[in-house]
Amino acid sequence: MSRYTAGHNVIYFCCSLLSFVPSCNALNDDSCEKPPRSGTETYGRYVDLRDVVFVIQSQRNSYHTQRAERRRKEILAQAQTVNQSSPDVVLLHKLSDYDGNWSILPALPRLASQYCQTSLWIMFLQEETIVNLHNLLQVLSRFSPRKEWFLGRSLHDDEPTIIHHYAFSEDPYSFAYPDFMAGWAISCPLAKRTAERVNYEPPKSDFTIDLQHEIALYIWEEGRGPTLTAVNEFCSELHGSSSAKRCATAVNTYLSACGKPVLKEGVFVAVKTCQKFHRDRVPIVKQTWEKDAASLEYYSDVIDSFIPTVHLGVTNTERGHCEKTFAILRRFASGAVTQAPWLLIVDDDTLISLPRLRRLLSCYDPTEAVSVGERYGYGLSRDGYSYITGGGGMVFSRVAVQNILAGGCSCRSSDAPDDMVLGMCLTTLGLPVTHSPLFHQARPDDYVKELLARQSPISFHKHWNIKPVAVYQRWLSEPDQRPHSLTDTREEL
Repeated sequence: MSRYTAGHNVIYFCCSLLSFVPSCNALNDDSCEKPPRSGTETYGRYVDLRDVVFVIQSQRNSYHTQRAERRRKEILAQAQTVNQSSPDVVLLHKLSDYDGNWSILPALPRLASQYCQTSLWIMFLQEETIVNLHNLLQVLSRFSPRKEWFLGRSLHDDEPTIIHHYAFSEDPYSFAYPDFMAGWAISCPLAKRTAERVNYEPPKSDFTIDLQHEIALYIWEEGRGPTLTAVNEFCSELHGSSSAKRCATAVNTYLSACGKPVLKEGVFVAVKTCQKFHRDRVPIVKQTWEKDAASLEYYSDVIDSFIPTVHLGVTNTERGHCEKTFAILRRFASGAVTQAPWLLIVDDDTLISLPRLRRLLSCYDPTEAVSVGERYGYGLSRDGYSYITGGGGMVFSRVAVQNILAGGCSCRSSDAPDDMVLGMCLTTLGLPVTHSPLFHQARPDDYVKELLARQSPISFHKHWNIKPVAVYQRWLSEPDQRPHSLTDTREEL
């Protein structure tokens, strides 16, 4: 795996000094203040598009690359309509060969050195984020570019949550973090200082779980850095709605569908279970989402003909389940059980909507090596790897499974964490790990409700301290679905 080094940054910087002609913006010279456009209220210098570099948080998958490229072209076309020079628009996955750039901090040194010599702001967008350039420039003109600014739409936790490592447990609402879908921005002074800090002070946690929160924590620097400044014009409303007219940013769509859903028969479902949970978790699966599967098998440590289960000849482990997962991959790849182009691997305490999954999969090409789910990261500040977290459900195209097995990937132990081992394997093979925010490793209570409300979630995980059937009915069931009796399900077993 290749990745830029600090040495490359030095070379770039030295070379750029030889040819760099300083502009007013780069010098931050008050004598260079430009008058605002007629009717524009400003509180600082006027900002034009040359002062902003747009970074689209793109992914290395053909579907996501096309979406990001569409956003890039829209920004450039809009720049022409406001009669300004074309801004720099960067697709994050193309910034370097390092696949961990999606976690932002590894990418900051290159972004700061390459663009903050001539720009004042770095504006981050997701593939769904639509920008109104005129409104955005008005917003940025309110803030002095000589200061450290962290701008975005504020999100807050109502209660401590595991996905944020129970941060601010006494008052979780006191800490604000940005809604990435609404876009967020940092001034170049903050970008430069944070980029320097990344080199000697990586994030305290090796895990990247919820990037929005973790970026805000790192920038805040335990009170030494800036907190998020809420910008009302950074919006999560749908583009084209009446409420979005005042906005600098809006959302293109909340849905992920690209035509007819994948057929039921196109998804083979593998449920990992064990004897301990045959009478506890398996009945919940049968009562809720099993009926939406055309082809499904339960993999356990014992044969239970009433469920029924399949024993793969693998010893059961308390955690990790790496050998079991690789046995599932081999069984799927053999073609003896199914010829389906897609494999879904879930835990027995995963709640999932298969109809929504099939709608999502219509966006992806099964002839590519696709691995999709909720993406986490491990050690990304030091050449780590990304992985699909298992509890939310791991989806692989048949091509991806074949590549994983052909690549010689294996478990260092039977109880190694299967999702992380697969992530290391995909990274080694140069295959992308694709993120969808519709998959969830935790329970609905662990996420901000306003984010869930604009989704059609695909999955949640864990039965702890919830009523799983009620959670499924509220968040995952289709309108025409009705629950069956749990008592009836137990009798079937």
